[in-house]
Amino acid sequence: MSFVMIFRIAFKALSRNKLRTALTMLGMIIGVGAVITMVALGNGAQDAIDSQIQSAGTNMIQVSAGNFAAQGVRQGQGAASTLVPEDAAAIAEVEGVQYVAPASNTRGQMIAGNLNWNAQVQGTDVDFPLIRAWPTQMGAFFTPQDVATAAKVVVLGATVRDQLFGPDVDPIGQVMRIGSHPFTVVGVMAVKGQSSVGQDQDDTVFVPYSTVMKKMRNITFVQQITVSAASATDTSGTADRIAAMLRVRHKIQTGDPDDFMVRTMDEIAAVRKETTQTMTALLSGIAGVSLLVGGIGIMNIMLVSVTERTREIGLRMAIGARGRDVLLQFLVEAVVLSLVGGIVGIALGYGLSQGLTAWRQWPTSISADAVVVAFGFAAATGVFFGFYPARKAAALDPIEALRFE
Repeated sequence: MSFVMIFRIAFKALSRNKLRTALTMLGMIIGVGAVITMVALGNGAQDAIDSQIQSAGTNMIQVSAGNFAAQGVRQGQGAASTLVPEDAAAIAEVEGVQYVAPASNTRGQMIAGNLNWNAQVQGTDVDFPLIRAWPTQMGAFFTPQDVATAAKVVVLGATVRDQLFGPDVDPIGQVMRIGSHPFTVVGVMAVKGQSSVGQDQDDTVFVPYSTVMKKMRNITFVQQITVSAASATDTSGTADRIAAMLRVRHKIQTGDPDDFMVRTMDEIAAVRKETTQTMTALLSGIAGVSLLVGGIGIMNIMLVSVTERTREIGLRMAIGARGRDVLLQFLVEAVVLSLVGGIVGIALGYGLSQGLTAWRQWPTSISADAVVVAFGFAAATGVFFGFYPARKAAALDPIEALRFE
C-alpha cells in the first residue's frame, strides 16, 4: 500500500469523528503552545539582560565595599567603611583601567518651587557619563573642580526633571533643595529608561560624591567604585589586578577574606542568566507535562479506535493487507494527530507570546530551535504513544476480527 493511500485513509478515519479528534489534539496543542510561550519568555528575558549589560558597558567593573563584622555580628555586603576615595585614585593607576568613578549614594526629598519629589541621590565623579555612555540632554555634567570643592551642583535624571520642573523644561541655573541643602541645576541627563530589573534609571539625580560624603552624610568612605576597563577582552584581568592592589592597600594577609568585592558585568550577567534559565527550565518542564498528558490521550483514543474498527481491520487483512500495513496505518494516524496538534500549538504559542508583549510589555523571543524541538517532540510523541495501539491492531486475528460485534 502506498504512503499516499495510507495518509488518505488516515485523514478519512480521523474526520469521521471531528469533535473527538479535536479534543484528542487539544492536549498536544496546549503542551506545545505552553512550551513555546515559556521558552519565548525566557529568551526574551535573556535578550533584555544582554541589552542592558551592553548599554551599561561590557567592560564595566564594580568595586563594592565588603562585609562588616563586629563582635561576631555580620552586617552584610556594603557595610564596611574601608573603601575610600584614595582607593579610587589608586585604581586609576592600575594597568588596563580607563575610567574610575567612586560613588556615595543616599535618598532625599527634592523641592523646586511648590513641587517636591523623593528620589535617589547618586554621588559620583566626572567619569560616570563616560563609563555608562550616558550623555546629557541639557547643560553639562559637573566638573573636576566641583568634585574637589564639594560643590552643591546637581544633574537631574529625566524623570526627576519632569516631576519638579515639567517635561521638556530647561531647568539649567535653577536652584532646588535636596533635604535642607540648596543645589544649582547644571544639567539634565538623556533618557535612559528602565534597567533589567525594572528600576527607572532616570529617577535619579547626580551630584559630586564628595558633596554627599562631606555635606549630606558626613562620612569619609565610599560605597562603591565603578571602573571601566580599557579593553572589553581584558576585563577579567583588570579586575584581578584591582583586587590584588586593594589587598595590598588594605593590608589583607594571605588567607584572610577581602573587605571589598570586585565584580565584572560578565559575572553579573551570568548570575542573572542562570536564574532566568532555571526559571525557564522549570516552567518548560511543567509545560512538558501537558505534552505527556496529550500523548497519553492520543494512545487512549487510538486504542478505542482499534476496538471500534476491529471488523474493518479483519476485512482489510482478509483481502490481503499485511500486518505491517495495518500497523503503519494506525501509526500514521497517531502521528498526524500529534503533528497537526503541534502545528496549531506552535501558532498558539507564537500568538500568546506576542499577546504578552503587547499586553504586559514583557520581552519575548521565539527561537527557531524552540520551534524545531517542539515540533520534533510532537512527532516523537505520536510515534511513541501510537506504537502500542498500532501493534495491537496489526496483531489481530483476521477471522476473530471479522466475528467481532
